[in-house]
Amino acid sequence: MSAVTEPRRVPFGPFEADLASQELRKHDLRLHLPRQSFQILQMLLERPGQVVTREELRLKLWPADTFVDFDHGLNAAVKRLRDTLGDSADKPRFIETLPRLGYRFIATLAPAAIHAGERPPRYKKSVLALAVVAPVVIVLTLLVFNAGGLRSRLFSRSSAQPLIRSLAVLPLTNLSGDPQQEYFADGMTEELITELSRISSLKVISRTSVMQYKGQKKPLPQIGRELNVDAVIEGSVLRSGNRVRIATQLIYAPTDQHLWVETYERDLGDVLTLQDEVADAITQQIRLKLTPEELVRLHQARAVNPEALQAYLMANSFREIGYGPQEIKKAQSYFQKAIQKDPGFASAYVGLAGTYLQLGELRWLPPRDAYEPAKQAARKALELDEKNCDAHWALAWLSWRYDWDWRTAEREIVHTVELCPNDARARWEHAYYTAWTGRGAEALAEMARNREIDPYWEVFSRRELLIYYCLRNYKEMIEVGRAYVASNPNSWLGYYWLGVGYEGSGQTLEAIPDYQKAVELSKSDEDPTAALAHAYATTGRRDEARNILREWQLRSRTSYVSPYMIATVYASSGDKDKAFEFLEKAYQERSSDLPYFLKADLRIDNLRSDPRFQDLLRRMNFPA
Repeated sequence: MSAVTEPRRVPFGPFEADLASQELRKHDLRLHLPRQSFQILQMLLERPGQVVTREELRLKLWPADTFVDFDHGLNAAVKRLRDTLGDSADKPRFIETLPRLGYRFIATLAPAAIHAGERPPRYKKSVLALAVVAPVVIVLTLLVFNAGGLRSRLFSRSSAQPLIRSLAVLPLTNLSGDPQQEYFADGMTEELITELSRISSLKVISRTSVMQYKGQKKPLPQIGRELNVDAVIEGSVLRSGNRVRIATQLIYAPTDQHLWVETYERDLGDVLTLQDEVADAITQQIRLKLTPEELVRLHQARAVNPEALQAYLMANSFREIGYGPQEIKKAQSYFQKAIQKDPGFASAYVGLAGTYLQLGELRWLPPRDAYEPAKQAARKALELDEKNCDAHWALAWLSWRYDWDWRTAEREIVHTVELCPNDARARWEHAYYTAWTGRGAEALAEMARNREIDPYWEVFSRRELLIYYCLRNYKEMIEVGRAYVASNPNSWLGYYWLGVGYEGSGQTLEAIPDYQKAVELSKSDEDPTAALAHAYATTGRRDEARNILREWQLRSRTSYVSPYMIATVYASSGDKDKAFEFLEKAYQERSSDLPYFLKADLRIDNLRSDPRFQDLLRRMNFPA
C-alpha cells in the first residue's frame, strides 16, 4: 500500500510554514510573505542544510521566457523573507548566503516535519474504517439535506469568494492622534493606489475620486455603488517615530463582507517596499493573474532614506493645499530636500518636475525658467526608474506644450497609459491629445474609459469641458458648464467655460456676465481676463478692452504676462499687426499657450486666414 501523505507543516524556531497553503505563522499568527519569498523559503525547507543555488531558484521562480532583472528580483525576495523572519545576512539564524552561489537553510528541523511518510498502523486502520463507513454516512446525509432543499444550498457557490475585478482604496485613517500627520496617511493612501493602478486586469479608482470620502461615514455598499466597484480597501496608519504600522482589510462592497485583513509594521525607510507587499497580498487574495512585468514591478520598490520620504510626502501635501505660487514653491523646497537626503529617490525628482510644470502652466514663471528644469528632473527620474509613469507623463506634457514634438508627445502618452492603465491623468491626457488633433470619436471613447476610473463628477466635468472646447462643441459646453456652475458656484473655471460656450454659439452678450464672474473669482488668471476683453471688443466696448491691455502692460514690468494673451486682445480689437507681433514673442519664448490654444481659440479666428498665421503653424510644424 502506498504511503498516505498530508499537507506539510514545517516548524522552525517560533515559526511554522505550511507548504501546502503557502502560509507562514509565528505563534499561531499568520504573517504576510510575498509568494516568491515563500517559494524560496519552501525550496530551502525542503533541502535543509543543503545549498540551493541561484540557478535553481531562477529556473523555479523566473522561467526562461520571463524577461526580468533576475538578480534584483531574487535579492529583493530574499530580503523580504529575511525581514519577515527577523533574520540577518551578516549573522544568520535561518538563511545563510553563499556569495555568488546560493543560499542554505541552517536552522534545525524535526525530520518528521519535513517529510510526511506512512502513517502508523492504528492510523491506517482508521483510514480503512473511514473508507468503509464514509460513503454510507454521505449518502444518508445527502438524502436528509435534499429533503429540506439544504443540499443545493450547501454545495452552491455562495460560500466561494466573490469575483473582484475593480476596487477603490479609501483614504487610510490617521491613528496617530496628531492632525499634522494627516499628510502622512494621505501619502500612504496615494502610494497604495499608485501600486495597484499598474495592474492591467484590475480597475482601480483614482485618488481624486476616493479622497472625497475622507472623513465620511457612508455605508460601504453605498460607496461601492457610487464608485461602481466590487470591493474596497479600508485601513489605518499609525506612525510612531521611525516605525509605521499599516492595517488593511479587503471588503466585498455589495454585501459588506470582510474577505481579508492584515497588519504590517516596518521602519519608515521601508514603507514603499511595504506598499508593494500590501499590493501583492491584495492581488493574491482576489486571484489576479499578473503579467511578468507586473510581477517584477510589485517587487521593485527600494528602501528610502526616512528623512527623504518624510520631505517627499510633505511636499505632496503642499501641492494639495492649492495652486498658489507660494504653496508650490514650498513643495519645491521639500522635494529638493528629499533629493538631497536620497539622490536615488526617483519619485522626488518627478515631484520636483511637477512643481515646475505647474508654475509654467499657470504662468507664474516664464516658459524656459519653468520647463527646462522640469525636463531635467523628469529625465533624471527616468534614469533611476525607467518605468515611472509620472515621469513619462511629464515628458509627454513637455514634448507637446514646450518642445512641440508631436510624435514624441503621443508616443509618451500612449506608453504611460500602457505602463499604468489605471492612471486617470494619463488617460485624460490621451483623451485631450486626441481631441486636440481632431480625433473626436477617439477622444470621447477615452473619456468614457477615464470616467470608469475617475468618476468624481466635478473633476470629470472640468476635463469634459476642455474636450468639448477642443472639438468646438459649444452646445455641450453650455450644458455641462451650467451644471458645473450650479454645483461649484465658487469655481471660476465653470463660469469661464460657460462663457466660451455662449460666445462660440453666437451669444456674446450672455457670455460677458460669466466672464466677469470668472475674473472676479480667479483674481489673477489671464484666461478669463483675455476672454472678457475679447467679448468687450466684439460688442463695441473697446475702451474697456484697451484698459485691460494697459493693466497688463503695467504688470509686465514686475511679473510675467503671457504674450499670447496680449495677442488675443489685440486680435479682438482688430489690430492684427500688434497681434502677430506678440504671437511672434510667444513663439520665440516657446510659450505653452501656443499649442494649447492655436487649434480652437475663437479669440484669434480673425487671424487664421492671414498668411502670417499659416507661416507660424508651418514653423511650429503644427499637425494638420
